[in-house]
Amino acid sequence: MVDPSEPADPPTAVLAVYAPLARTDVAGLCGRLLGLLREHSVDPFPCDVSALTPPDLAVIEALARLQLSARGVGRRIRLRGAGAELRDLLTLTGLDGILPAGPGRATPGDALHVECRREVEQREEVQDVQERVDADDPPL
Repeated sequence: MVDPSEPADPPTAVLAVYAPLARTDVAGLCGRLLGLLREHSVDPFPCDVSALTPPDLAVIEALARLQLSARGVGRRIRLRGAGAELRDLLTLTGLDGILPAGPGRATPGDALHVECRREVEQREEVQDVQERVDADDPPL
């Protein structure tokens, strides 16, 4: 028989990130995250970012630093409540693979690598170029 005075599921810890978010706030946020990671074994650890509207590059930098702090102790974060603007900005900056947003569990390799998405520019070889040699240059 279940005791009705005890909760059925233990409450899940969440790091709530609020706006406005400045660079000076990042160290405190990372410290709070590391404290929560020591107390809770949830991996990836949820970070509620629903209040970060409209997002800017300071927000992206702060979220990347949070992920780096978590990775430093062998853990990860997952963004919860990310709006379309934040997800678009993550994609634009190439951090959408590093900072997973949305429900579900991350795979172990989510935050381990970054891939270049650009194609190498194809250039034509320059023709009819003559090298100039100075008389003072020693031969190779």
